[in-house]
Amino acid sequence: MSTAFPVVGGKPEGARKPVAFVRDPGPLGAALARQHPNSAPLTPHFLIPLRPPANTSGLRQRKPRPRVVGREMLLKPHSRVQVFEGAEDNLPDRDALRAALAIRQLAESLTADDLLLVLISGGGSALLPAPIPPVTLEEKQTLTKLLAARGANIQELNTIRKALSQLKGGGLAQAAYPAQVVSLILSDVVGDPVEVIASGPTVASVHNVQDCLHILNRYGLRAALPRSVKTVLAQADSDPHGPHTCGHVLNVIIGSNALALAEAQRQAEALGYRAVVLSAAMQGDVKSIARFYGLLAQVAGAHVTPAGAGASAAEDEQLWELATELQLPNPQLKEALEAVVGAGGPICLLAGGEPTVQLQGSGKGGRNQELALRVGVELGRRPLGPVDVLFLSGGTDGQDGPTEAAGAWVMPELASQATAEGLDVGAFLSHNDSHTFFRCFRGGVHLLHTGLTGTNVMDAHLLFLRPR
Repeated sequence: MSTAFPVVGGKPEGARKPVAFVRDPGPLGAALARQHPNSAPLTPHFLIPLRPPANTSGLRQRKPRPRVVGREMLLKPHSRVQVFEGAEDNLPDRDALRAALAIRQLAESLTADDLLLVLISGGGSALLPAPIPPVTLEEKQTLTKLLAARGANIQELNTIRKALSQLKGGGLAQAAYPAQVVSLILSDVVGDPVEVIASGPTVASVHNVQDCLHILNRYGLRAALPRSVKTVLAQADSDPHGPHTCGHVLNVIIGSNALALAEAQRQAEALGYRAVVLSAAMQGDVKSIARFYGLLAQVAGAHVTPAGAGASAAEDEQLWELATELQLPNPQLKEALEAVVGAGGPICLLAGGEPTVQLQGSGKGGRNQELALRVGVELGRRPLGPVDVLFLSGGTDGQDGPTEAAGAWVMPELASQATAEGLDVGAFLSHNDSHTFFRCFRGGVHLLHTGLTGTNVMDAHLLFLRPR
């Protein structure tokens, strides 16, 4: 599947009408007013969405194309939308490079009277490859792969990418100066760091050449650098203007895991649940997170029953220790457990983030389905007391790994029911084959199918408890 992004560009003929507009400005309008309290409104003539297509394509098409219902944009004849496609398999390629250079040319043509709207989501980094000459796309890709193979983390990779890019690390915003720039960002990163999402094309990089050299030394790659990379780093180190700033930019998070969980909480409360959000920063190994949810169900179940059966002080302490081990910021466990005690009815505990799966086999699945399966095993081995428990994990984009499912839901009876059907849960987990398991288990009814949502703000985890 190819990934792509659209760019709406070119000033309209006649009256200065926006090519793209917001029906209800809401927080965007208020934010713009705060940034420019004494100036006349700017006309948004340009719109650049940088995102993979759940329902969008890419940059310019010169001829009308057929209306296709699916993952492509629906464009009317003579549309101003310009479409490029690129970054197949989420990897930078020549098509994405061509689009990136077109975007740079568009940004550089703007004036102080223009407003550039940039829509950004995860995956935008691969859609915007524009190495600083004389570095080639192939050289940049090779260096990135070598760093990744030697264990560099995403922050280190992004530091190198930004240093070698014309558009990342605030480069797009710099190219658009003196136009005002507003970036509307969908966050797919825990904590919503705007400089990390899509490598921050409208956020000035805080890193310098010495940071890059330190990373390259750490992984033993400095001596093997291509001459072109050494040239670019040397030029940046001697730039008399120093690092650029992005004072003409307003970056706004319009979608995030925290916002998604807040809306899910409202919906759960409307359905009669006592709902509490634990954290939007669940990350780490899926095995540890599954154990956390198993312990949470046991401890919360003990709090919800008058006799307090099902958990001891030891389990309660283990739960807090595991939350600390997972580095959950403000997990609100105390509030959640207090809410459980006074609920008097069904409870919904919500969390989100992006767990990781250590691949051991060649099965088919995704982190949500694997997490659900592991939580099902945890629930089955713990005394939960007179409480009905259901756990659900789903990807907000509607697709979990290379499957058509968004995730799955489980109950404590999963392991025993699987055994009765002749399914060995441990064998499926050892091969990371969670999707195959759920397709076979009870005819696939435990799979969560939502369809593609067009928005990726990581995963949502829901733990339901209902006293019998």
